[in-house]
Amino acid sequence: MTDAAAEPLISSNRGYPHDARHGEDSAEDVEADESALVSPGLFIWGLTICAGVSGLLFGYDTGVISSTLISIDTSLSHRSLTTLDKSLITSSTSFFALLASPLTGILADALGRRSIILIADILFVAGALIQAFSTTVSGMIVGRSVVGAAVGSASFVVPMYISELAPSAFRGRLVTVSSLFITGGQVVAYTVGWIFSTRAHGWRWMVGLGALPAAIQFCLLFALPETPRYLVKVGRKEHARRVLRKVYGKGEGMEALVNGVLRRVDKEIREEEEAADDRNVAQAAKTSWKAKFSRVNDKFLQLVNVGGNRRALIIACMLQGFQQLCGFNSLMYFSATIFRLLGFSSPTLTSLSIALTNLAFTLVAFHAIDRLGRRRILLSSIPVMLLALLLSATAFHFLALPPAATAPEHASTHPPQHLAAPPRPFWLVVILLALMLYVAGYAVGLGTVPWQQAELFPLAVRSLGSALATATNWAGNTLVGLTFLPMMDVLTPTGTFAVYAGVCVVAWGCVWRVYPETAGLGLEDVARLLARGWGVGESVEGFEARRRRSGALR
Repeated sequence: MTDAAAEPLISSNRGYPHDARHGEDSAEDVEADESALVSPGLFIWGLTICAGVSGLLFGYDTGVISSTLISIDTSLSHRSLTTLDKSLITSSTSFFALLASPLTGILADALGRRSIILIADILFVAGALIQAFSTTVSGMIVGRSVVGAAVGSASFVVPMYISELAPSAFRGRLVTVSSLFITGGQVVAYTVGWIFSTRAHGWRWMVGLGALPAAIQFCLLFALPETPRYLVKVGRKEHARRVLRKVYGKGEGMEALVNGVLRRVDKEIREEEEAADDRNVAQAAKTSWKAKFSRVNDKFLQLVNVGGNRRALIIACMLQGFQQLCGFNSLMYFSATIFRLLGFSSPTLTSLSIALTNLAFTLVAFHAIDRLGRRRILLSSIPVMLLALLLSATAFHFLALPPAATAPEHASTHPPQHLAAPPRPFWLVVILLALMLYVAGYAVGLGTVPWQQAELFPLAVRSLGSALATATNWAGNTLVGLTFLPMMDVLTPTGTFAVYAGVCVVAWGCVWRVYPETAGLGLEDVARLLARGWGVGESVEGFEARRRRSGALR
């Protein structure tokens, strides 16, 4: 990878909230100013793309199950899949992701961020092969569970890895690259599903191909560095300096920028160590495995008892919870089942339109997240999701699906009789367009912004905080995976989509009340902002000031 990086366009006007700088901090803040960098360099792009392959695997393994469920037929345990089979196969992935996230959050501090990605790749390969060679439902569940452990590990550590490497001016966009890979993986999954859906035992190829990107990434990761913030944390400051020099490149002002970032990280670590009750344990944590794990409880207490950390955890868990409880992954897991239920001749191909919409509007988020800000994007996109869900609920009401038709056993064998003669194409088109609108709103906002979670936490609790927030995501994912089909039966599709619409209303209110604007702030500055309160008003003012100053500079 080349050492080329952004042009050295640096300004001393950061535009942080008015009280974010005090006395001695001012010189450091000027030196560590990243707000006027023109663009990410090739080195950071290379790191982001290599790490983002985990997102591709995440998206592929969550998206491919939709096509797999309608293609298995009687290949497992010599019988058709029941509703319980499908729910367990689907939810086992998210359940084991839920279990893995906190554990790997601890390991990420002990072993490093890059090591967790390597472990995840091994699990991705193992899970894909177990699924491909499964002959029973229980074997398939085991394979999906192993993949879930991989997804749970990668889904929190990759955004954190990118956040700790990326300059603040581009952090939102670079973390969104991971989301782009997720949506790209879903597109690949639906495309592969469409190609293999008509072939005998084609589902084995669908799940087995997930091993290939993981094996490639495993090899690439040996060329990637650990994050500089983690290196400073474990006492390898000169190594961190070399990595930062590659991130920022050569040019006027770049060395001062590197030194400023290192000083800010050093200061944050010193403040955390001074606040620790037991300095001997803090020192032992650098060398002792036993000491590392003995501090987990202390870190958890620090996370929930310190005001700024607690606020960060509430915001991160809130966003991750709403990302799932709004019902999006019901489409990822069961879209082919839904479209077959509605009588579409090629449900897998129709599902591809959903995945392509997701990819297209994640690109919109990529371009907008640092320019418009995280908070504004969420407040604008959630109402779009609400409108689309209400439209879907209305359309399902006019189709008047009988409860029996929603059972996947029936849906997987033939189209519902009431749609076969005669169909209602108008409402079918309305549902398809409404679901695409819903996915568009989701991709721009809730699909991408929650993964910016690492920026909310200070370094001392960043790994554990991100892991717990990700565990919240997977808890919600598991709940949606287990309840969607039963809700379709009990509440009808109209009631199910109305429930998801209600979640969107609550999500909008919570975002408006407590989520500050973090775009453009350095990682250490976000922690400082939340230490003083929710910081919504001053963060919005600071973001507008940064936008004006950035525009004036360019």
